[in-house]
Amino acid sequence: MRAITQRSFGGPEVLEPTEVDRPRPSLNEVLVRVHAAGVNPIDAHVRSGALRFLGSPPFILGWDVSGVVEEVAPGVTRFAVGDEVYGMPLIPRAAGGYAEYLTAPSRQLARKPAALDHPSAAALPLAGLTAWQALVDAAAVGSGQRVLIHAGGGGVGHLAIQIAKARGAEVVTTASAAKHDFVRRLGADEVVDYRAVDFAAVVGKVDVVLDGVGGDTAIRSLDVLRPGGSLVTIVDMRDAGLAGRAAERGLRVVGVTAEPDQVGLAALAELVDAGRLRPVDRVLPLAEAVEAHRLIDSGSTTGKVVLTV
Repeated sequence: MRAITQRSFGGPEVLEPTEVDRPRPSLNEVLVRVHAAGVNPIDAHVRSGALRFLGSPPFILGWDVSGVVEEVAPGVTRFAVGDEVYGMPLIPRAAGGYAEYLTAPSRQLARKPAALDHPSAAALPLAGLTAWQALVDAAAVGSGQRVLIHAGGGGVGHLAIQIAKARGAEVVTTASAAKHDFVRRLGADEVVDYRAVDFAAVVGKVDVVLDGVGGDTAIRSLDVLRPGGSLVTIVDMRDAGLAGRAAERGLRVVGVTAEPDQVGLAALAELVDAGRLRPVDRVLPLAEAVEAHRLIDSGSTTGKVVLTV
């Protein structure tokens, strides 16, 4: 089968097309014919060697996928051949999404949202689960709350805005001026240009902050939280100093990293099919994986980048 592999750590240019053996599903797994694969910052960090939890190359990157079940192994009861599925299987182990086929535990996948094609569905799992697990599972965001979402125009941020609005919250977001119209269309009630003003001086008090920036942004976010409020970080999960500063003020810091979650995937699909959540994606063919990673490395993408397989 066709796949994108790498033989060394480095820049986007280390990614190369190749032919590899098609995987075979084990007990409780399905073989998925991949139609599209999402590209995430974590992919670029692993490619470069900044994160090495896959060990040394060669390996196949990619966790976000949408496709069709090609084969079911013994023990699988949730899917049949021909079912359209999507998910983010196996992370932090290798899933091999940049390929024509992958195998995955059936309970780490869910049925693809009916309202989305495969590329849009592949844009949803990792970023969507990060936002869902941060806002819903960790912070229990609900009606009447005020939420600050940093980097609202990014992969996680643009989905988090929509999820928070669907939960009944008032949403404030930071974004560059070029993305203000975009985040307002997603439902943001208030938009702050973080390049022009200090968000901590203009936002006012909020109940929850979702931080995908880290560093000084996370520290200053404590200043805008109401007593008892929560800072949910997806980047500074092990920052004991940040947690200590928060505790001194009666605030809570929670670190979240997305994990495979069929319940969360089903909830996201329900929002999509109800017309309340829509991923925004830029689609490239699998052969242009190098260009996709250049876009991710630029740090200025709007929404998600997706490869069609």
